[in-house]
Amino acid sequence: MSADSDHALELLDISCTFRSKDERSQRYTAVAGTSLRVRAGEFVSVVGPTGCGKSTLLNVGAGLLEPSSGTVKVFGQPLSGINTRAGYMFQTEALMPWRSALANVMLGLQYRGMPDEEARALAEQWLARVGLVGFGDRYPHELSGGMRKRTALAQVLALDPDIILMDEPFSALDVQTRQLMENEVLELWAAKRKAVLFITHDLDEAIAMSDRVVVLSAGPGTHPIGEFAIDLARPRDVVEVRTHPRFVELHAQIWSVLRDEVLKGYAQQLKKAA
Repeated sequence: MSADSDHALELLDISCTFRSKDERSQRYTAVAGTSLRVRAGEFVSVVGPTGCGKSTLLNVGAGLLEPSSGTVKVFGQPLSGINTRAGYMFQTEALMPWRSALANVMLGLQYRGMPDEEARALAEQWLARVGLVGFGDRYPHELSGGMRKRTALAQVLALDPDIILMDEPFSALDVQTRQLMENEVLELWAAKRKAVLFITHDLDEAIAMSDRVVVLSAGPGTHPIGEFAIDLARPRDVVEVRTHPRFVELHAQIWSVLRDEVLKGYAQQLKKAA
C-alpha cells in the first residue's frame, strides 16, 4: 500500500477566499494554507474558535466547496466534484419533513439505484441498530431531537461510506442525550472503523471520541496550530473516560493551545458586532 493510500482524506495546502457580503469589492480568507490528513480507520476531531473555518474545511472534504487553492485527495486520488466515498452528517438534520424516518433512511439508497424492497430492508436494519425499532413510520416532527439525530445517523451509515464527515452533529442535544449519541457513534464506528472527520466546539467531546485532535487558529486565515494524539484505551465510555488522569492531562495540554485562540475569536466576534 502506498503512503498516499494510507490516508482516506487529505486536504493539502487548502485556502478558501470569499467575497464579503457587506462590500462587494472586499474579500476575506477563511482558511489559508491548511493541510489536514485522516488515515483510513482513524477518528480525527477538529476544534477551534467560532468562525475559524472548521465547517469550511469539512465542506471542502465533502466536495461541496471548491477551494481557492490547494488539493483534496481521497484514498490517494485527486477529488473532482462531490466526494462519493463520504457520508455527511450535518449540524442540523437533513431529514425531509414529508418522509417518515424509514423513508428518509431509504432515500440515499434509492438514489443509488437500490430496489425499494432491498432499500427498505437495509433501512430497517439501520434504524434497529440506532435504537429506533418501531419508529420507522414516524415523521421528523413526531420524533425527539435525539431520535432525529439517530435517524440522520442511520441515513449516513446505511450508505456504508468509507469516510464519515460530521459537523457538530450533537451540539443541539441535551447533555444526557448527547452522551448517549456519542457512545452510540463510537460503538458503530468501532464495528467497521471508517475514517471520521469530526467538527466540534466541545473539547471534552473531541478528546473522549478521537484518536487525534487538531486545533485551528482564530481567523482570518485559519490554519492548524496544534495536533494531539489521544492515547486513551478503547473502547471508551465518553462519561467514564473524563475522570481518567490522562484525559485530564490531555485536556490541560490542548486547552493551553486553544485558550488564546478562543479569546482572539471572541474579540473578533465582538468587534464585528460593534
